[in-house]
Amino acid sequence: MTGNTRGLRADARRNRQRLLDVAVRAFSERGTDASLEAIAKEAGVGIGTLYRHFPTREALLEAAYRNEVARVCDSVEELLAQYPPDQAMRVWMDRFIDYLATKQGMADALKAVIASGDSDPFAESLNRISTAISTLLTAGAEAGVLRSDVDPLDVGFSLGGIMLITTDKGLRDRAGRMLDLLLDGLRHRAD
Repeated sequence: MTGNTRGLRADARRNRQRLLDVAVRAFSERGTDASLEAIAKEAGVGIGTLYRHFPTREALLEAAYRNEVARVCDSVEELLAQYPPDQAMRVWMDRFIDYLATKQGMADALKAVIASGDSDPFAESLNRISTAISTLLTAGAEAGVLRSDVDPLDVGFSLGGIMLITTDKGLRDRAGRMLDLLLDGLRHRAD
């Protein structure tokens, strides 16, 4: 969960998280036309609760985006605890592709936030994503299953390219096959 939520009561944290989850779907599907009233209603809270947490549409949109970045990046340690590093990388790649698809759906709305000049929600994302990929690559290199000479941003941009050419829902299987190919290219090969 992103944002300063430490001082919030448990019910307020749950309300905030529900708002963020609903907002991601709404902004992804309807862009800047997403109704804040509908978001509040679907989250099971009043519009006043939405505005207490997010005083503007832009604040809600940015928080929803940052929450998605945190969700995908913060999953790395959990995945490494559950799977060998190469399998953790592959599961993470799937999550990242889903995150990118969400981000693409929110693209127009995010551009509006940037255009307002209030903030740039992408500013910290690249660093967080690079760090997540680097953690996975380092774990894989230490285990001898992934190459140690790969730039994390190259992996991130490769994932972005896969998502761009497989944006149609019918192409998700193709994306999975392409992720398998990318992972094969990341595997350590004995000389």
